[in-house]
Amino acid sequence: MSESGELLRRLPSVDSLLQKEPFQALAARHGRALTLEAARAALEQTRAPILSGDWEALAWASDPSEGALTARLGLLAADWLAAHLAPTLQPVINAAGVILHTNMGRAPLSAEVLQAMSTAGEGYSNLEYDLDRGQRGSRYVHAEELLCRLTGAEAAVLVNNNAGAVLLMLAALARGRRVVVSRGQLVEIGGGFRIPDVMRQSGATLVEVGATNRTYIDDYVQATDVDTAAYLRAHASNFAQIGFVHQPTLAELVAAAHARGLLVLDDLGSGTLLDTAPYGLAHEPTVPESVAAGADVITFSGDKLLGGPQAGVIVGRKALIATMRRHPLIRALRVDKTTIAGIQANLLHYVRGEAQARIPVWRMIAMPLDEIMARATALRDALHAAALPAELLDGRSMVGGGSLPEQSLPTCLVAITVGAPDRLAAHLRRAQRPIVVRVQDERVMLDLRTVLPGQDAVLTQQLLAAWRGMADGEA
Repeated sequence: MSESGELLRRLPSVDSLLQKEPFQALAARHGRALTLEAARAALEQTRAPILSGDWEALAWASDPSEGALTARLGLLAADWLAAHLAPTLQPVINAAGVILHTNMGRAPLSAEVLQAMSTAGEGYSNLEYDLDRGQRGSRYVHAEELLCRLTGAEAAVLVNNNAGAVLLMLAALARGRRVVVSRGQLVEIGGGFRIPDVMRQSGATLVEVGATNRTYIDDYVQATDVDTAAYLRAHASNFAQIGFVHQPTLAELVAAAHARGLLVLDDLGSGTLLDTAPYGLAHEPTVPESVAAGADVITFSGDKLLGGPQAGVIVGRKALIATMRRHPLIRALRVDKTTIAGIQANLLHYVRGEAQARIPVWRMIAMPLDEIMARATALRDALHAAALPAELLDGRSMVGGGSLPEQSLPTCLVAITVGAPDRLAAHLRRAQRPIVVRVQDERVMLDLRTVLPGQDAVLTQQLLAAWRGMADGEA
């Protein structure tokens, strides 16, 4: 018999493997069906180099004992199970310096929000049950009072995200009719989604007015006819126009629309309850300002500058919110109990006046430069102690998430000089706790503004481990 044939003969059957340790232990932990799959995969991984003649991969053959082979197959099966059962969604450390990083889940949540969501999810709740009357209630009442208190609106409702909020608003209030919007506000956002494409799904007819860079109130007025339902202001997300530009103010839109019996619909996009100007950023229109200016319905996101879980928030006139609550789309777009609990807990931070201290997004925005420099200095010194070259540089942190385009905050970067910065960045992304950094000017850059409190030690440890692992690989 050939050597390959002898090795194939030594491989046990799947059934015999399942009767032995460590497969018995794997089956007790993961179930027989999954362990059976893992055993088959381990045998196939062992059989393949035998059939291909890859003798370098057959070091195990030097030990003829059955126990050694079974142990090896057990390790392969355990590795297969670990790879196939590991969650694909995992926490990462954001050292890239973008506060609302859409690809990393936008707003991190406060401890109070996480606790509220966990409590709502671990058992039953009065989601749609009126405890006073002992009968069916509404899921939309739980955050409404807080939203009205904080914005000055008459009523509010939550949906799954702001795109859904805009879709519901237009479908319920303008389906089959015309909605006038500035051409300069019809932008494309992340992932190739274009705002006008989302809006058209509502059944409303968008009437684009003005030029790309300049739109006047007369453009809206001249486009108005008997089929017109509303004027719409759409947030430009991460797109900014500078130079020879003009857009009518919200007050101008309200005056012109209400004089003609039309609605003003204000898609604020990110939406903020706090003024961003005191932190050295441009002023972002706030939700209370929009309500005070007379907009009939305002939509915004829950997981951007609001700093909570993903949701679409709609506030406005009571009769219009009631119309949206009766629309069939509301069920398709509704939020679950954990999201409602999280939004409510997040809004309480604003009511208590503690948003800057408790909401991570606002804590990052408000973080003093001295605090960032102190943390960056500690990280640099730890890297120097391990002989990894690093220095401190002035830099900028971006707000991100379609908020405050082109606006940034001063920060202190830790710049690491290595021979292959892209490789180090890749090693960091594959770390036990993945770390996302920027590579700029042939160096790895870390911005501690977006690294959460308590993560500095883990960041340092895994950064050094990745660097050493890369060096070992090169050796």
